Amino acid sequence: MSARDKVLVVGASGVVGQAVLRHFAGLDGWSAVAVSRRPPVNVPASVVHVAVDLTDRAACEALFGTMRDVTHVVYAAVYEKPGLVGGWVDPEQMQINLDMLRNVVEPLERAARGLRHVTILQGGKAYGIHLDPHIKVPARERWPRHPHDNFYWLQEDFLRERQPLSGWHWTVLRPRLVFGDGLGSNMNPLPALGVYAALRRERGLPLAFPGGPPRVYQAIDADLIGEACAWAATSPAARNEIFNLANGDEFVWHNVWPVIAEALGMEVGEAEPQRLADTLPPREPEWAAIVQRHGLSAPADFKSFVGQGFAYADFQFATGQTGPLPPSLVSTIKIRQAGFHGCIDTEDMLRKWFRRYQELGWLPRP
Repeated sequence: MSARDKVLVVGASGVVGQAVLRHFAGLDGWSAVAVSRRPPVNVPASVVHVAVDLTDRAACEALFGTMRDVTHVVYAAVYEKPGLVGGWVDPEQMQINLDMLRNVVEPLERAARGLRHVTILQGGKAYGIHLDPHIKVPARERWPRHPHDNFYWLQEDFLRERQPLSGWHWTVLRPRLVFGDGLGSNMNPLPALGVYAALRRERGLPLAFPGGPPRVYQAIDADLIGEACAWAATSPAARNEIFNLANGDEFVWHNVWPVIAEALGMEVGEAEPQRLADTLPPREPEWAAIVQRHGLSAPADFKSFVGQGFAYADFQFATGQTGPLPPSLVSTIKIRQAGFHGCIDTEDMLRKWFRRYQELGWLPRP
């Protein structure tokens, strides 16, 4: 590593992008550039932000074609259609996500002759978890691709095709359910959980689990993803490899529900199954009143704070499903054997993030 190492974090306002920015900006010898439509929050002042529409090829050519000193890329951007889950099998959405990556890499590759590494993100959908929950466990990176169409494969094949002649290397990280502090992120359950809890608390109600039957699952702290991206950027063992990534333990929503309630200053109530994507949007004025009453700095509108998080929470909670449900687990042995050993207790992670949200004024304090 040299003092000239510069990482370009694409999708920088998202739950993963912000954590990656914070981590790289705190490392000696690194500078960071954030790329996103909206500026990231809670990142060091040293981070440079540039706004661009990744679907605009000409705008991307003009921007990335001048970035000659970028040495590393972490690509954390993703395009999701309204409704979220249905878009995961939509061919148009897949093509848009491929085009967005191409619009970054191709002009940057021509401009940045010192480009050495590109990291992209996939996830559990690589194993078809969104189509059939009955996968063999633990899911392993060495398995053949699950036979379904996915923008993951389009992006990965694009990098595989370009890499041999490029001089840079790539890494694919497959994080589990991500928890962090992104505002308006479509796949961050924390704002959706926080809003649901605040609405119930304001009415004097306990925190009732709104989802379906139990499932053994895994999570990942966004800050841990930041650490893994920095490791992948410089480790020879990460070159042209795919790695699952998780906290290191397993959890069941029903079992951690008391931890969440305690962090939010609430009691646990009896389960009340409901689709948050249906029941909460009409209550946006109640949330706006909570923001005003408690002097919160969180956005008063759901789009800016929660994104499509209500639908994502419904999916993760197994809302509407009947049990018993099979476990949804991946093996993290490969990345540990390669040299990355970061881990965190999932209950400690939940406490940490709810405390952070309260400190930032995004949720009422207990």
